[in-house]
Amino acid sequence: MKRRKFLGISVVGVAAVAGSGMLMPAIAHAANVAGWPAAAFDAKALDAAMKDSIGTTSVKVSPKVHLTAPTIAENGAAVPVTVAVDYPMTDADYIESIYLYVDHNPTPLASAFHFSADNGQAYFQARIKMAKTDMVRAVAKTNKGVLMASKPQEVKVTIGGCGG
Repeated sequence: MKRRKFLGISVVGVAAVAGSGMLMPAIAHAANVAGWPAAAFDAKALDAAMKDSIGTTSVKVSPKVHLTAPTIAENGAAVPVTVAVDYPMTDADYIESIYLYVDHNPTPLASAFHFSADNGQAYFQARIKMAKTDMVRAVAKTNKGVLMASKPQEVKVTIGGCGG
């Protein structure tokens, strides 16, 4: 078979398949994923994001939850954050989830991480997006429903690292 004939047949075949509806693009929405907290990630205010993700707006600060973020971030599009929780990760008692919030971001719930006892440690590093200078906080939830928070930390977002 010659190349031109092969290409011609291929184009006709692809067109026939596309025309029959077999190549329909599927629309993926986070709200369609079982267990995905779409309302919490879509919330526009901190209280709504916290209520939708952890069920309350008030969490006691605990020395067990350690949040590390820069005092000044030169680029709000990629602010490095580390969260570690000093907690025994046993089969009976472990950190199930850690939620990271930026108080006045357009969407305050920046990220959510889920753990099991098999992780051995509740720890992560991430880069989050911050719209402006704001407070960052982490909330850890145990498998028994106990909530504990880090001390909120202010991160100054500068333009070009010039302060402000």
